[in-house]
Amino acid sequence: MTILAFILWSLLKVAVVTVVLLMGIAYTVLLERKLVGRIQNRWGPNRVGPFGLLQPLVDGAKSFLKEDLIPTAVYRPLYLLAPILSLGCALISIAVIPFGAPMGPKGIDLFNIANLNVGLLVILGVTSVGVYGIALAGWSSNNKYSLLGSLRSSAQLISYELALGLSLVGVVLRAGSLNLREIVEQQAQHGALSWNLFGGLQCVAFFIYLMAAFAETNRSPFDLPEAESELTGGYHTEYSSMKFAMFFMAEYGNMINVGCVATLLFLGGWTSPLGDLAGPIGNPILAALLPVFWFVAKVFCFLCLYVWVRGTLPRFRYDQLMNFGWRWLLPLAMLNIVGTSLWLAYR
Repeated sequence: MTILAFILWSLLKVAVVTVVLLMGIAYTVLLERKLVGRIQNRWGPNRVGPFGLLQPLVDGAKSFLKEDLIPTAVYRPLYLLAPILSLGCALISIAVIPFGAPMGPKGIDLFNIANLNVGLLVILGVTSVGVYGIALAGWSSNNKYSLLGSLRSSAQLISYELALGLSLVGVVLRAGSLNLREIVEQQAQHGALSWNLFGGLQCVAFFIYLMAAFAETNRSPFDLPEAESELTGGYHTEYSSMKFAMFFMAEYGNMINVGCVATLLFLGGWTSPLGDLAGPIGNPILAALLPVFWFVAKVFCFLCLYVWVRGTLPRFRYDQLMNFGWRWLLPLAMLNIVGTSLWLAYR
């Protein structure tokens, strides 16, 4: 395959995946509003389009058409850079996430933009940079509530990033690789019994990852940086129009990325829960699309869990947030690494 063909295929994959991700962000917002409505015994959005399915398009148009206000006292360069940085980091992570079985023309993987040997490390690095967008937004806004929100978010991400990274070490030890495809293939043989969550004895690691992921994405019950009752809106208090929408999109994009990583590392990725019992699939189109279906279904269940937790649990106090991260999750993650190492050595 020529370099030109490779570049064209790569650009096509980037365009398709970006559009699908942005549509997924829009309809994740609708999913949350509908599910929270059901949890609170009300309907949720149902006016625009059949069953409210056009509501995300109307919300996007409303954000785009709102007046874009920039307060006079802000530090303009960083104030404008912050939402771009947050959304950019949320979108970049999807580049290394494989969402289907490897197939396509010679030298091209249709269901993965970039298959890297250190894909997991890239995701952790990119998501860590995302905190700079929040920190810059709080500082450049020249608002005490925004600054407090960004400081909370920075401390929260630093605290829980450590536990999140350590929770994945057990999975890496089992797979012997940081390549996301190899981690999934290691879980493929016996279906759900081979998944790291069940057969890999990484249920403790999954719990740590889940709690840290809630904190990393500033979601309830760890949504202290945006606490409306205390900080009016946190780090995006002074933002309006599409700049506010970019922070909003970054949050939901990070939720989807976290769901994709959880699916790949703990839930078998695109593999069927039945494993070898399902048998080979004769139809080539079905063989290509069924793994994508399993992947999307698992991510969808993970997002539903996100919404369920938001509609059920109250917000932590800030001291409870820090105590839970440093006194419970971090030691538990270290114990999980030791336990996994001993089990692998014994086996």
